Amino acid sequence: MPIDPVTLAILKGRLEQIADEMDATLFRSAFNPIIAEAHDASHGIYDAATGETLVQGKSGLPIFVGVMAFAVKAVIDKATSRDGVREGDVWIFNDPYDGGTHLSDFRLVKPVFRGSDLFCYLASVGHWHDVGGNVPGNYNPAATESFQEGMLIPPVKLFDRGEFRQDIVDILSANSRLPMSLYGDLNGQINALELGERRMQRLIDDYGDETIAQSLVELKARAAQMMRAQIAELPSCRVSAEDFLDNDGIRDEPLKVALDLVIEGDRMIMDFSRSSPACAGPVNISRSTTIAACYVALKHIFAEVPANAGVLEPVEFRIAEDSLLSVKAPKPVGGYTETILRLIDVVFQAMAQIAPDEAMACAYGTINALSLAGHRTSGKRWVMFSFFGGGHGAHSRGDGLNHGNAPISTATIPPLEILEAAYPIRFTQWALRPDSGGPGRFRGGLGAIYEIELLETEAEVFLFGERGKFPPPGVVGGHAGAANRFVFEQADGEHIPPMVSKMIGIHITQGQKLRLETPGGGGYGDPLARDPEAVAEDVRLGFVSKASAERDYGVVIAAGGQPEPTATERLRKSEVAE
Repeated sequence: MPIDPVTLAILKGRLEQIADEMDATLFRSAFNPIIAEAHDASHGIYDAATGETLVQGKSGLPIFVGVMAFAVKAVIDKATSRDGVREGDVWIFNDPYDGGTHLSDFRLVKPVFRGSDLFCYLASVGHWHDVGGNVPGNYNPAATESFQEGMLIPPVKLFDRGEFRQDIVDILSANSRLPMSLYGDLNGQINALELGERRMQRLIDDYGDETIAQSLVELKARAAQMMRAQIAELPSCRVSAEDFLDNDGIRDEPLKVALDLVIEGDRMIMDFSRSSPACAGPVNISRSTTIAACYVALKHIFAEVPANAGVLEPVEFRIAEDSLLSVKAPKPVGGYTETILRLIDVVFQAMAQIAPDEAMACAYGTINALSLAGHRTSGKRWVMFSFFGGGHGAHSRGDGLNHGNAPISTATIPPLEILEAAYPIRFTQWALRPDSGGPGRFRGGLGAIYEIELLETEAEVFLFGERGKFPPPGVVGGHAGAANRFVFEQADGEHIPPMVSKMIGIHITQGQKLRLETPGGGGYGDPLARDPEAVAEDVRLGFVSKASAERDYGVVIAAGGQPEPTATERLRKSEVAE
């Protein structure tokens, strides 16, 4: 019997609250700032038979929730081939080719039983601070195989029928430069799953096994139904979009990410067959990661559809087996974040051709993974790993967000106070980057300028970024945002990486600085259609220079800061004529 809408809405909220509480438990207990402050983690509830996503938390990374369906399926397959799924089991792994993303992201999967029957799975994933490999923090832009990126752990039991396996933890700890951080994050994830199970059992006790099981089925069915209905409102068509990665860190050659998007009635085909082949460097991703990235992109566009596996039911994926979007071991995948951001960008660009009113321009398109590492004067090792923000794309309703985090997540940028307190560094600049937002009727959001000074004697620096050569495109006539730029000081002056956005082994000494100038988002619509008063306000705020106001927007700013109507009209007419 179908569940009435009121009860279903209540259960949806209760189920989401369980995932949210698991998120909060880990965020408050993790030792690692990337989880505790930046919220680079996620939790969800998954189907007992298929591993499909049933419910996701709202505070963690959506890309994790999408890919975790494949991770839970990997555990189901592994358990089935062994002694089956047992109450009290907890599985742990980070295999990026089997339901994973990259080696830093460790997954814990826990079955939930009702009596002797398996009811569902709970899963936790978090980005650990260091898991071995050639580069502290694990973003190694020079890796040519996964062995250079860190330790790879296939699905193994962390708890075997309730018995904790210390030997597994000993192996993990022995392969990390920061074993105490690993220990704290692991226990935070264990506690999150234990709390999730208690909350799930209580909910089932309140409403009964059959009612909760039926609600999960209906929530998925409604998501699929809503997705089909929204796709059906689009015109049947075929559109294409292409974008590029700067390089793979090994060869300084661009890599294409291409999408042919087909709408056929209430179905969608996402064909990535024209994308570049697998590459030597670490910007490859697995097929499951590609699908998860598309899930995130589609949820940005079809925001009203509930977030579960039903979103993908009307979507067919075509991904070539030998492409950089579908690699297998041991191809390196450490920089997966850069490639999934480009996937989201091409989905946005394709949708802008179909439904421009619902489209948004591309965001800044790189997490700029930066690692500084060394030893304190006491001899103690330190490793700072962090990611940084930039501008979001404009859209039909307004300007893009200034200095936001990447659209693969709801994570936050680690606060400078936390980073300065934890590591021997000082931020000498943390500011918005003028003229970085893509010009348009609606302006792209501004990127940022981060300048970091080393306070210890010396350190090694590693950068893994993107958008140094191909800035974030605008849509519907909007212009691109500013490109990424990284500069580092050494005794003979300032330097830029030979491959612009990626470099390992940068040696700096006390007092020397690094500077990241991150991209802005793309613009939306013709810049000459932007309200001159809005341009003048941008100039007053320092978002746009007077030179850019004239060059990009055709707006002349008078001495008092107001737009000069006659000169502006004349300039705009001349630019249209050209």
